[in-house]
Amino acid sequence: MSTTFSRGDVERVARLARLELTAEEKDLFARQLTGILAYAEQIQRVPTDDIEPTSHAGDAAALRDDTLIPSLPREESLAAGPGADPSTGLFKVPRVLG
Repeated sequence: MSTTFSRGDVERVARLARLELTAEEKDLFARQLTGILAYAEQIQRVPTDDIEPTSHAGDAAALRDDTLIPSLPREESLAAGPGADPSTGLFKVPRVLG
């Protein structure tokens, strides 16, 4: 893995992401991304051969069991919301994207 991120790399990624960057931003991001890659490479060098793989970062024994509790009836929650459609059981909200 290369540990340097050039200004050309920044320009290519910015073009793909449709970002307009100043020359100063391109130089800054190239330095910052090079630092991130160097740190990732440093982490990859940490010996982990004797460490057992885990699925959780914390102690899974500390998690509580799921318990089923009554909740608000669907009809009541739909009645409280604007634009609710009881026939589908959904709320209609204004479009956010596009």
